[in-house]
Amino acid sequence: MARDLLTVKAVRAAKPTGKEYLVSDGDGLFLRVLPTGKKTWQLIYTHSGRRRKLSLGDMDDVTLASARERANVERERIAGGLDPRVALIAVEAEQAKELKALSAEAERRKAEDLPFKAMFDAWLADGVARGDANAELRRSFEKNILPTLGAKPVRHVTESDIRDLLRKIGRTRGKCRTAVLQLADLRQLFRWAEKRKPWRPLLIEGNPAELVEAKQVVLAEYDLANERDRILTADEIRTLRDIFVRMQAEYDNAPNKRTGVRPVSAETRLSIWIMLSTCCRIGELCNARWEHVNLQTGEWLVPRESTKTKVEWMVFLSDFALQQFQALRQITKDSIWCFPSRDEDSHLSPKSVSKQIGDRQFQFKKRKPLKNRRNDNTLVLPGGEWTPHDLRRTGSTLMQSLGVSEHVRERCLNHVVGGKLGRIYGRYEFAPEKRDAWNVLGAHLESILKVKN
Repeated sequence: MARDLLTVKAVRAAKPTGKEYLVSDGDGLFLRVLPTGKKTWQLIYTHSGRRRKLSLGDMDDVTLASARERANVERERIAGGLDPRVALIAVEAEQAKELKALSAEAERRKAEDLPFKAMFDAWLADGVARGDANAELRRSFEKNILPTLGAKPVRHVTESDIRDLLRKIGRTRGKCRTAVLQLADLRQLFRWAEKRKPWRPLLIEGNPAELVEAKQVVLAEYDLANERDRILTADEIRTLRDIFVRMQAEYDNAPNKRTGVRPVSAETRLSIWIMLSTCCRIGELCNARWEHVNLQTGEWLVPRESTKTKVEWMVFLSDFALQQFQALRQITKDSIWCFPSRDEDSHLSPKSVSKQIGDRQFQFKKRKPLKNRRNDNTLVLPGGEWTPHDLRRTGSTLMQSLGVSEHVRERCLNHVVGGKLGRIYGRYEFAPEKRDAWNVLGAHLESILKVKN
C-alpha cells in the first residue's frame, strides 16, 4: 500500500486550526492536531467489520519513528485477528498490578524503616501522660536523645546505641541523675512500643533499653539508690531565716543596687516556709491557684491533676502556713496563680525555685559558673547541700518527733495508703487528725524561729 510519509519537519510544522484535523502517515497512522496545539498519534483500523481508533501517545513523548514502530506492531496484531484495544486493556491491567506491587513493597520498606522519632512522637501522643502535659519529657528527649537516635530506624536501635548515648550524658557530662532518668524513660517507651503496631514487628529482638544497666552509664562513685536523708535541724532553720534577713538588709542598704547582691526573692522565701510547714511538693506549690486557697478557713485544695499521686489533697493550713500565704497574696495581688511567672500567663516553673536555691550553694555543684545565674554560697547551711524536697522530708520528720502517728503523717504527705482495697473500703479522710498534725508542726516552727541564734 502506498504511503504519504510524514517527515519530522512536517510533524513539527503542523499548526492548530479552529478544529482538530488529521495528517496521514499512511496505512492508518495519523498525526492528530487539536485546536489547543496538542499533537497525538492515532492508529485507525478496522476489526470485526467496525472502524476503531487507538491512541499511540503524544508527539512530545513519542517520536515519528516510534509511532511507526508501534503502528507496525499493532497492524500485525490486527492481521492475527486480535483487537489492539483489548490487548491494551490487558497491558494496562498488568501495569496496574505491577504498580500496586511496587507501591506495597515501598510501603513495606517504609514501615520497616520507621524512625525512632516517629515512635517517640506516637508514645508522647498516646502512650504517656505526665502532669506537665509531657513538656519535660519532650524537652529532655529533644536535648539528649533525638539528636542521636531520632532519624535512626527503630529496628536498628541497639543496646550499644543506648548505652553509648547515656554514657556521654552520665560519665562524660557528669549528669548521672539525668542518664538514669533517661534510661527509665527509654525503657518505658520501648515497653509501650513492644505491645503495639507498627512498632512491635520492628522489635523482634526485644527491648534494647532493658539490656542496659544503670551502673553502666553513670560514674563509679554515683549512688544509684539516690536516697537522700538530708533534713534541716532547728539551728539550720533559724540560720536560714537569719540569712534571708541579712541578705535583704544588705541589699536595702547597698549604695548601688546594681552592684549589690540581690537577695532571694520574697516569693521563693515564702515558698520555702510553706513547703516546710505543709510538707507539700515543689510542683504542687508552684501549680497552686488562688481559687483553691481559702484564706478565711485556712484550707488549700490541691486538685488531683497537680498532685504526683493523682489524688485530690486537702491541706489544712496552720497559723504559720496561713501567714505565708497571706504575705504571698500581698505580692501576687490579682494574679490567678499563687506563684505567677514573669509574664503572669502561667505559673512559676518548679525548676525556678530549685535553681535559685541550688545556685546559692555553688560549692556543691560540679560545674563551671553559668552566665546570668547566681553562683555563690549564700544559702549554704552547716549540714551540707539542701534542696526543696528536703524541706518536705524535714517537715515530716518534725511531725514524727512531735508524736504524729505514721498513718496520719503519710496522709499529710499525700502518699497512697492501704492499697486499692484499703482505699475502696476505708473512706475516712482523717481530716481532724491531719489538721492537728499541721497545727502541731506550724506551732513548732514558730517556736523554733522565736529563738535567737
